[in-house]
Amino acid sequence: MTQAPAEAFDGQTLLSPEYLAALDVMPNFKFTPELLTAIREQGIQMPFERTGLVISSDYTVPDTDIVVRVYRPAGNVDPLPAIYAIHGGGYVIGTYEMLDATFERYCARLGCVGLSVEYRLAPEHAYPAALDDCYAGLKWAVDNHEQLGIDLSCLGIQGTSAGGGLAAALALLVRDRGEIDLAFQVLECPMIDDRFLTPSCNLDRLAVWSRESNEFGWKSYLGDLYGSDDVPYTAAAARAVDLSGLPPAIVCVGGADGFRDEDIDYALRLSQAGVDTELHVYPGAPHGAQIVADSPQAKQWARDVEEWISRRFASGGSRGSR
Repeated sequence: MTQAPAEAFDGQTLLSPEYLAALDVMPNFKFTPELLTAIREQGIQMPFERTGLVISSDYTVPDTDIVVRVYRPAGNVDPLPAIYAIHGGGYVIGTYEMLDATFERYCARLGCVGLSVEYRLAPEHAYPAALDDCYAGLKWAVDNHEQLGIDLSCLGIQGTSAGGGLAAALALLVRDRGEIDLAFQVLECPMIDDRFLTPSCNLDRLAVWSRESNEFGWKSYLGDLYGSDDVPYTAAAARAVDLSGLPPAIVCVGGADGFRDEDIDYALRLSQAGVDTELHVYPGAPHGAQIVADSPQAKQWARDVEEWISRRFASGGSRGSR
């Protein structure tokens, strides 16, 4: 068989027809320091309809500027399983409000508490600022679980893109510090490797999150550490050598996402370390597959994650349960 020339393979040739047809309306982040402020002001918000079934309140962690938005089913005062979520945005954009649509769905359908943390963004606040904020917000939630109605036996974390990278790093930090028990981790297209070692992250014409945007995000987040061998695994989880002792995980990524290879490898290594891990790769889906919410991949992705979380809740957060 004759191999196609290398230039025939790039991020856009991997896209499914549904995403190719939507290229003109999909975001194409082209970060520069000058444009960063404008992109932040424009914001990223998934449209959704408020049903009245979920209520939310904002709390500020004492002695900090960290805000945590807490969601729960309206009228339910019982202790419930909880998901502590971290928004995406390449470590440089995004707000905790991006989780409103997710928890409007999860709290009503899964019967859980949702928490969304507002962390400091790079480059103004390089590593470890965001991770410190995420840990402080989680520790506050644990310390105040009775007031918030959280069942600590089934508390998990979730993150998408840079939020997935922070969630993976947070799981490692929680394990190392030993102050908190986590029941699970949901890693959706996580941004976890700053080294640009894989074929997928080096593809040209990647939709939504290009190689250039990825480089900008990592340079912003790591600051002076970027490009060195001194980047700790709590900054880029793929650098962790020991993945044992982590909570069960689900890892989801698109087949046309630059993070595809690093995420597949991380899921494999989690499994090899004895961590109960489920991996989903969605052919033809780019980074942020939910951008085209009606695509078959986005719908399947949402079902897979929701069903996996539901099983974790049903098992009571048992680490050994599948």
